[in-house]
Amino acid sequence: MNQTSIATEIDLPPLPDILTEPVVRAALIEDLGRAGDITSMAVIPADARLRGTIATRQPGVIAGAGIAALAFRLLDPAIRVDIQRPDGTRVTAGDVVLTIDGPARSVLGAERVALNLSSRLSGIATATAGLVDAAQPHKARITCTRKTTPGLRALEKYAVRAGGGANHRFGLDDAVLIKDNHIAVAGGVTQAITRARRSIGHLVKIEVEVDRLDQLMLALEAGVDAVLLDNMTPAMLAEAVAITAGRAITEASGRISRDTVAAVAASGVDLISAGWLTHSAPILDLGLDVG
Repeated sequence: MNQTSIATEIDLPPLPDILTEPVVRAALIEDLGRAGDITSMAVIPADARLRGTIATRQPGVIAGAGIAALAFRLLDPAIRVDIQRPDGTRVTAGDVVLTIDGPARSVLGAERVALNLSSRLSGIATATAGLVDAAQPHKARITCTRKTTPGLRALEKYAVRAGGGANHRFGLDDAVLIKDNHIAVAGGVTQAITRARRSIGHLVKIEVEVDRLDQLMLALEAGVDAVLLDNMTPAMLAEAVAITAGRAITEASGRISRDTVAAVAASGVDLISAGWLTHSAPILDLGLDVG
């Protein structure tokens, strides 16, 4: 696969094919069913070729261009795909993302999987970029959560990075995140942190979710690495940041939107997490144009 020299706006290493191929392959198998694309096989001559482009129908940020290209290549290595707008690139309506040239039946057989994945991931990147832009010029980084589509976590978190965001935990084994239910069962903030500290390795970080300032002070006294400030008002967040005074990373979460993120960022928190980026972001409309 050739890639043009159009520069991305984000330094984003691509995901290795070995990580993405199982997802793309499973999606192709699901769509092809038991007999393949019977429409294309019935209507289109076997030797017909198709030259086309995948283009944007609306402005946004691209993610999943390489994954779309992989879908075409997996179905038929004879399909040539050139990426014109790499992942992380901001686009306007009508911009060409991929050019495609190959056997028409194969191109059309992979079209829907390629568009489903790239539209989904580009939607996440676009939503992330919207929060990143709205949080400027404050230092807070936008981050995602584990609220991802089962089986698509690595791809969706990659899309967050394509939009200029950062990643939270990839799984339950990444770090200790003590939430309200953990605290309730453990008997309190201090007890939960003490038990966690005794159990984990020396490289594992501990973050504690708090929704009150007294809980925050207990967490800081116990020496946590990060505090998740949940559903606090901007004024309360600013107070929490002042209390923390650099002793731990501060992360705000809860009811984060394009309208609220600027006020949250102005509180001085280090991170702002939003689960909807990966569970509810609308797709970016992409389409295949022939000719």
